[in-house]
Amino acid sequence: MLTVENAKLSYGSSIALRGASLEIGPNEITCVLGRNGVGKTSLLRSIIGQHPLSFGSITFSGQELANRQVHDRARSGIGFVPQGREIFPLLTVKENLQTGFSSLPRKDRTIPEDIFNLFPVLKDMLNRRGGDLSGGQQQQLAIGRALVLRPKLLVLDEPTEGIQPSIIKDIGSALQTLRDRGIAILLVEQYLDFCREIGDHIYIMDRGEVVYSGLPKTLDDSSVRRYLTV
Repeated sequence: MLTVENAKLSYGSSIALRGASLEIGPNEITCVLGRNGVGKTSLLRSIIGQHPLSFGSITFSGQELANRQVHDRARSGIGFVPQGREIFPLLTVKENLQTGFSSLPRKDRTIPEDIFNLFPVLKDMLNRRGGDLSGGQQQQLAIGRALVLRPKLLVLDEPTEGIQPSIIKDIGSALQTLRDRGIAILLVEQYLDFCREIGDHIYIMDRGEVVYSGLPKTLDDSSVRRYLTV
């Protein structure tokens, strides 16, 4: 589905990625863990095209992404849910969802009913402004907006950040449902237990590199926590 090989990325003299490699399989939830500042978000943004790599390769469904712009990657089937949600507070829920139409052919510019099956609150609040929603509801809206693209791969940056436990559980269930429907999931997280519960494969990053790769059940708590604690 998606392969990142020896990814290197710098911002001036600051090195964000030092040869990171990972692989996301179809019908899997892949979690990337690590402390703040170890390169997790840089990795995601290089995948969606916001920060081109200085070295290495990213291949999606057999196609190299190096020279493809953000909108081209979205059209190819990569949906992105940014950290902090970045919904439009003055637009209605419906209008926020419709902003996902920009990368779609005109014939596909409809809101899939499956989004409302996953997140019924969005249908109930369709004409409310995005800024009126709670943090958890805004996160559901951000995921729904990405799903409007009908992605093959859904990329999420810390979807549980600042969210109440009941909504975290709902989001976890929704991601598992999407995986079971054939959508690959890649998410960056700091919440280890969430990744243990829903993840099929876990990577841990430190200082711009992948330092661990394995199944959730094989994680060694003492080894893992030294990479996750400050």
